[in-house]
Amino acid sequence: MENNELKHIAVAGNIGAGKTTLTSLLAKHYNWDAHYEQVDDNPYINDFYQDMKHWSFHMQIFFMNQRYRQTFEFRKRNRPVIQDRTIYEDAFIFAPNLYEMGLMTERDFITYRMLFETIEPHIQPPDLLIYLKASIPTLVEQIQKRGREYEDSLRLDYLKKLNTRYDQFIETYKNRLLIIDVDTLNFADKQEDLGEIINRIESERVGLF
Repeated sequence: MENNELKHIAVAGNIGAGKTTLTSLLAKHYNWDAHYEQVDDNPYINDFYQDMKHWSFHMQIFFMNQRYRQTFEFRKRNRPVIQDRTIYEDAFIFAPNLYEMGLMTERDFITYRMLFETIEPHIQPPDLLIYLKASIPTLVEQIQKRGREYEDSLRLDYLKKLNTRYDQFIETYKNRLLIIDVDTLNFADKQEDLGEIINRIESERVGLF
């Protein structure tokens, strides 16, 4: 089976779940193009982690614009692409969570939702969504391991609420989905664990017939 039968693959998961690592490993294995979440050169991210309430709307609008443009770029390509995080996670997980926690005003959240509802009909979901499911201890361990200074101020309740919203989102997701338990599969360090994920992707590809 040819790789181009999966044109757009996306990796979803909470902060610290290993999205970037798995994206890189699968891109290398399959010779897919990789698109990563714009983090280190994100003009809002440092301010956001220092003052979430003030910068949450700016942050979410930045990500919405970035990922909306990417979805069109991906469909124009002749090669498969694997994406680190999707626009759906912003709209159904991060923005509502910020609002629920009082870190985004109602006015800003309503504006954000109106913008997303305007563009949503023009978005195609990925051909395969890979969800990295991880417990809070695993997320905290991996966040500490990578040592990003701006993540030092991450609140534990923020991660917990995101995990709950991810579970709710995945339960209602209607398109092709592959769930990976990060607590039991150490794909970053164990080749056999990465191999198990690749085997499961191959099963999904066969299912495309």
